[in-house]
This record gives sequence, C-alpha cells and structure tokens, in this order.
Amino acid sequence: MRWFWIDRFEQFVSGAEATALKNVTFAEEPLDDYLPGKPHYPHSLIIEGMAQTGGLLLSQLEDFQSRIVLAKVSKAEFFRLVYPGDQLRLHASLQSVQTDGAIVQGQTHVDDELQGQFELTFAILNESYGDSSFFEPVGLMRMLRVLRLFDVAVDQQGRRLKIPQYMLDGEREEVAAYDLSSPVPE
Repeated sequence: MRWFWIDRFEQFVSGAEATALKNVTFAEEPLDDYLPGKPHYPHSLIIEGMAQTGGLLLSQLEDFQSRIVLAKVSKAEFFRLVYPGDQLRLHASLQSVQTDGAIVQGQTHVDDELQGQFELTFAILNESYGDSSFFEPVGLMRMLRVLRLFDVAVDQQGRRLKIPQYMLDGEREEVAAYDLSSPVPE
C-alpha cells in the first residue's frame, strides 16, 4: 500500500506550478492518538504532501518516467496547526530545474490563512542508482486519475495535457487481462 498525502489536484500547469488539496479528517490513522487532547495533522505529513505535489509537477516534465526523490527540505516554516475538518491547500512552484534535480517552493493555506512555507530540493536519479521504476505505469496512471491530475493539467499556453501513451497502453493491457466477457480457459 502506498500513502498519499494529497487528495486531488485543483490546478496543474506543466513546468510551472500545481495546487493540490488535502481534506484532513479525524478518521485518518496518523491523527489517532497524535498529541492526545489536541489532535492535529503532523507537520511531517504536510511536508510529504508538498513533496508529492512538487514531485509530480517535476516528474510530469519527463512524462512521469524519471525517478525523482525528495533530497532536502531547505525550509519548512509553520504558522498554525491543521485540525480535523480543515482543508489544506498545497501550492508548489518550480523555481529551478536541472538535469539532476530541481528546487520547488511551496505554500500551504487553510482557507485564506497562510499555514506554511517551504523550499524543497529534489534529485533526479540516474541509472547508477539502478533502473527499476518507482511505479508501474498502470499503478501510476490509476493514482493520477484518482488525483484528477489530467482533469486540470494544462501546458503554459493553457492547452490540456495529453496522457502519455505508455500509460494508456498499460491501462488497456490491464483491462484486457480482466475482461470477464472472454471465455474462461479450461
């Protein structure tokens, strides 16, 4: 099982910025017994949500085929706690992109109130770290559909982004493998 710390994308502009939403509920396991008497969403998970938002923004530049990891949290300032019932808005913007990594700046808000500010450094791993993918194309596509990334994703001219063909092919293969209308082999 993978853990996702964002619920959906609200905005996604290729190579520029993305905004994701996280609805914080008391039903979430990380809040269970976290700081008894004053349960709130842990700062570490807010940073991870920002890393997922910024990491997907960076990964999209290479059609989600690069292996990207959070390498450094250069800045993480928090101005208020996030409580069950709050909706956290995570905004990431690419500041600098090189062949081996990128810098992402981010802000989080609850309603119109600034909750946090961040600067994250990402590394793009080359083949010296192995060649296995972090996600299978079908699993990644399923995640991006749930997050509604392609519902809102546009290029910098406002044109809708197309889903990479290898991801669509993987989806078709998975659907074909589970086609229940085909006769069952004996």
